[in-house]
Amino acid sequence: MATDIEIARRANKLPIQQIGAKLGIPERDLLPFGHDKAKISADFINSVQERKSGNLVLVTAINPTPAGEGKTTTTVGLGDALNRVGKNAAICIREASLGPCFGMKGGAAGGGHAQVVPMEEMNLHFTGDFHAITSAHNLLSAMIDNHVYWGNKLEIDVRRIAWRRVMDMNDRALRQINCSLGGVANGFPREAGFDITVASEVMAILCLASDLDDLKRRLGDIIVAYRRDRSPVYCRDIKADGAMTVLLQQAMQPNLVQTLENNPAFVHGGPFANIAHGCNSVIATKTALKLADYVVTEAGFGADLGAEKFLNIKCRHAGISPKAIVIVATIRALKMNGGVAREDLGKENTDAVKQGCANLGRHIENIRKFGVPAIVAVNHFVSDTDAEVETVCGYAASQGTEAILCRHWALGSEGTENLAHKVIEIVEGGVANYKPLYSSETGLFEKIETIAKEIYRAGEVVADKKIRDQLRLWEESGYGDLPVCMAKTQYSFTTDPNRRGAPENHSISIREVRLSAGAGFVVAICGEIMTMPGLPRVPAAESILLNDAGEVEGLF
Repeated sequence: MATDIEIARRANKLPIQQIGAKLGIPERDLLPFGHDKAKISADFINSVQERKSGNLVLVTAINPTPAGEGKTTTTVGLGDALNRVGKNAAICIREASLGPCFGMKGGAAGGGHAQVVPMEEMNLHFTGDFHAITSAHNLLSAMIDNHVYWGNKLEIDVRRIAWRRVMDMNDRALRQINCSLGGVANGFPREAGFDITVASEVMAILCLASDLDDLKRRLGDIIVAYRRDRSPVYCRDIKADGAMTVLLQQAMQPNLVQTLENNPAFVHGGPFANIAHGCNSVIATKTALKLADYVVTEAGFGADLGAEKFLNIKCRHAGISPKAIVIVATIRALKMNGGVAREDLGKENTDAVKQGCANLGRHIENIRKFGVPAIVAVNHFVSDTDAEVETVCGYAASQGTEAILCRHWALGSEGTENLAHKVIEIVEGGVANYKPLYSSETGLFEKIETIAKEIYRAGEVVADKKIRDQLRLWEESGYGDLPVCMAKTQYSFTTDPNRRGAPENHSISIREVRLSAGAGFVVAICGEIMTMPGLPRVPAAESILLNDAGEVEGLF
């Protein structure tokens, strides 16, 4: 059986101009990066804004396990299948971060016969968007320290500089650092730190901004530090917002590539869902909606993180809403949620599947709270038995929905036709009535509690007085209407990554809160989640190399 990378290398790719033509994008409005990828011009994006929008479909999943779920693979397979059955469809996914590619997660472009290509380039430098975001972020960092060095006219309290540096790699040694050491010429020593680029507020801003003017305004709104009287200092005060916009000008343009079946795919932006809001860019999604009848997009990790943030943050900011939601599950992952060890996942165990379905059921219940109908896609593995699949289908029926077996990894769009027909039926039925989980007027701590209790099913939220006072201060400063972005482990409804299934009445501890005034949300960091991950004991980078043919090995 061919591997993902072998299948990708056999792809019969079309010139990117032909892919653009499928969506009515003229060649002059494509900025090619080689023959198989391009950026879409801002002028063309502006020219289609008055068109009617197509139908948005969100793909999410159960909580991830080492057994795999295949959310991106299903997104690609569904997009291809919608085209196969006669719909004009496009997909929208995120760009890959180098951190997990060289760490533990690996590539992020689908798999089998449901992939986006060029796979190696998408998982490495691609069109340079992440480098631009890293550079813009760190330009602001440099300008803050430079301002302090040259007299500190803004009276920044160096103990209260809130803007950390970033890099697109997992490096635990940089989480907390001391900088500006070495004497007078190097500035004023202070404590600082690094986050991974995908956790940068600049990444969130790029993914939520509607155009370059909105981008510049949001960048200017970033709070970088506080004075001794606790008054905020903004990016615009440092006068970095203009230069940052220049660095991000090209990165703001969505990237167009293709699936193995030569259907259009927008790949743009890449905030993680466990430490950021987990969705591709608003500008890519809204552009795709103007060009296609159906747009299939994904939200990171499980529905408790990615889908919740998509529905509470992205939809609220962008004024969009899905007509249907697909929850991806695998028999293997359900068995792991049911207590089966990874080495035993290949053995039939309907009891464990039934027990693990509690996790799936929790996500189905949660999605319904947003007023959008959900359907289950069972991503097929060769080890799945008919009895196990029937167990999931029966469970889904008992929850008032339907589970459809999908074989897109092996068969491409042919293996996802049934799912496509069901999605079309739901969308054309017009039953979706999207509503966010909480109103903008709800207090910040109450928003945190709402997510913790309604989505995670926590019994309590623990936050010390300092955190509650900080939230109240932000409310008094005019930020009380912002949504909340929860930074939490993706592996569990709790803050314990080892606690699977569907636990209830647990405790959610808020360790820290951060105001992302430019992005337009408040980040609540829960438990031990880190905004700068570390590499595993055996990182994937140890196995990545160029073979004798000059091809990348070990990335997938």
